[in-house]
Amino acid sequence: MANNMTTNDGVSDPTHICEDNVPIFTGTFFILIFILSVIGNSLLLCVLFIYEDLKSITNIFILNLACSDLIFTITLPFWAVGHLHHWIFGDFVCKFVTATFFVGLYSSVILLTAMTVARFIRVVLPTWKSNRARRKKCAIGACVAAWVISISASLSDAVKVQVEHWYGKDYCYYKSDENLGRYLQVSLLFFLPFAIIIFCYSAILKTVLQGLNRNKQKTVAVLLCIVAAFFICWGPYHIMLLIKSLDKSKDCKVLKRLAVAYHICEMLAYFHCCMNPLLYMLSQKMRTHLLNLMHCENVRRKNRERDTRQDVAFTAQRSPDSPHSQSLN
Repeated sequence: MANNMTTNDGVSDPTHICEDNVPIFTGTFFILIFILSVIGNSLLLCVLFIYEDLKSITNIFILNLACSDLIFTITLPFWAVGHLHHWIFGDFVCKFVTATFFVGLYSSVILLTAMTVARFIRVVLPTWKSNRARRKKCAIGACVAAWVISISASLSDAVKVQVEHWYGKDYCYYKSDENLGRYLQVSLLFFLPFAIIIFCYSAILKTVLQGLNRNKQKTVAVLLCIVAAFFICWGPYHIMLLIKSLDKSKDCKVLKRLAVAYHICEMLAYFHCCMNPLLYMLSQKMRTHLLNLMHCENVRRKNRERDTRQDVAFTAQRSPDSPHSQSLN
């Protein structure tokens, strides 16, 4: 959930005084995550567009996941300001940023699930292996569906938030008092995909262990790391959301411990948007592409090709017996 959930859970009743200054630390951490994520995912997109085949099914999913991470990332400065100060952006931005946050979150888990199912079909179901065109159409359709579902689901979250004035400050928070219902949608869009992914990867790993070539093993391993990282980062956060929604304690010590645990899980979850670019670098090919990009290798290659074409054109204009034509050739 967004930072508004953190602040609002605290300010929607007087128990927020038990939370100490943890939000100040998390706000600073959000700025660091924002910087790292923008750099990492932007470099990943550059690598995909310059060096990779975007017709590849895996690259289609990676491209959409990078966009999803960036969409999620752009909300972090707003939540950081909310933690460090208070909500200063107004009601419309409160709703818009909340919707954007959930679009990034929901699309990530749906795309990861779709990518896992696609890999399951590729590895486990032999009748689908030869029909690449159909698998590609299904992959594109899954990405479109992921965005449609994410945007639709996020709208219901956006209408539930508003800016309220508490203790001399404005906060963007959920106006609904149904805590369990508040978290039901995001939990459903987390734990159900988790069950699907566990099933698919169990079958995939079984097939891999029965004898798959080394290159395919590497691909499966990278995708498994990507999925595992998502659930390791977001799993504790969603568990804490459920605990907070069910907790009725008014004991300040209990509330303080819950607040600290929640903020730690929140920082771990938000850090995930920085991890995918790092995990893709497990691939030797992606590392090579990144190094070439950092050294502007592609620019130099294009310049060499342009110079070669100019030399050829110049040579063609020279007479065959010109002494310079021999040196140019």
